[in-house]
Amino acid sequence: MKILSIQSAVAYGHVGNSAAVFPLQRIGVEVLPVYTVTFSNHTGYGQWRGPMISPDDVREVIRGVQERGAFGDIDVVLSGYQGGEGIADVILETVEQVKVANPSAVYACDPVMGNAKSGCFVAPAIPVLLRERVVPAADIITPNQFELGFLTGTEPSDLESTLAAADAARAMGPRTVLVTSVERPDRPEGTIEMMAVTDDGAWIVQTPRIPMKANGSGDVTAALFTAHLRRTGDAADALARTTSSVFALLSMTHESGQRELQLIQAQEHYADPQMQFDVQRVR
Repeated sequence: MKILSIQSAVAYGHVGNSAAVFPLQRIGVEVLPVYTVTFSNHTGYGQWRGPMISPDDVREVIRGVQERGAFGDIDVVLSGYQGGEGIADVILETVEQVKVANPSAVYACDPVMGNAKSGCFVAPAIPVLLRERVVPAADIITPNQFELGFLTGTEPSDLESTLAAADAARAMGPRTVLVTSVERPDRPEGTIEMMAVTDDGAWIVQTPRIPMKANGSGDVTAALFTAHLRRTGDAADALARTTSSVFALLSMTHESGQRELQLIQAQEHYADPQMQFDVQRVR
């Protein structure tokens, strides 16, 4: 499998491509990373250095990949955080060109815009751009529950409203929706859930909630789920594998006392997930 991943990169820590590439490689995926920024560290520290890469320069890098004849071999285009409006045009152009070269290729979009605690943390134009142009072009999207609500103009909370919001998102274009950070009011205390919804059904998985903020964990989740789903076509299996791997990664990070993901230390859990959580079919 080959994935063209258009995301940010940092030298210190793990977010964007700096979070997604290694876990994908560890499960046997060939990754072609294209960077949209090259920062010293993620912006959550409040200080960082390094350049945003202009849309024209990102486009040039991708054009060079195309000139090597690689587009026909690409199975997935993956995108995450979009720092500026112009990157969306580059991503959408690339998706169109890759699908011409390989009609079976898919586009997986992590529509990063914010979360329930912090609200939106991207430029004001980005959420609207994602909703109106980018998400409709995607085959797979991986929003958290807050982002799903914005995309669909709903307020998902319980199981029924979250399923309805996922269906509304699927009506926009993507056939598969992975909803992360699902917080139902009737769930057991100290737990959190993820839900996958496809044409074939809907599944949910529950894990203990680890009390920490982990920048980059969503990037790992989107990458692993997309790769597993693309490989097997089985959303329940992809959900189980991804949940197991990401829970192990977060557990090891929490136990380490470090702020940054222990991405390398958790590598065996990507290649050989413990599959310790039950995935329940809810539709």
